[in-house]
Amino acid sequence: MNATRTIAAIVVASTAVLSGCASTSTSPYNSPSNTGYNTSGATMGYGTIDSIQVVRAPGQTSGAGAVIGGLVGALAGNQVGSGTGRTAATVAGAVGGAAIGNKVESNRAQNGQDQYQISVRLDNGDYRTVTQDSVYDLRVGNRVRIVDGRVYRY
Repeated sequence: MNATRTIAAIVVASTAVLSGCASTSTSPYNSPSNTGYNTSGATMGYGTIDSIQVVRAPGQTSGAGAVIGGLVGALAGNQVGSGTGRTAATVAGAVGGAAIGNKVESNRAQNGQDQYQISVRLDNGDYRTVTQDSVYDLRVGNRVRIVDGRVYRY
């Protein structure tokens, strides 16, 4: 029973510590500050595509790898020794497992996903840059409309 409480305490503590590592950023990958174009204003506009560039968007991590790794490490560490040695092994296993799980998850997230950065010269002379996951049949020089942050042929 005491080992179960120890494992539960370790899981709760490691979850609390590792949740501080999770990203809560809601800013888009392609923010207006790094494009040089006017991306604010109306949600609809008409224009012509100036350029299309492929960019690699960074992957997102959820922290689940660290939590699962911590649990597996704690369970493995709990199988070693007895008394305070078992407690120390459980804690060491939880910390080591969490670190390994976090590393595995972040390696998978580094692969990211291809995104398309579409620069549009609007009819009023402004520029808008829209980042979306596909371009379908869009080409440079096409007449397009921008609706709710997506570019469509017009």
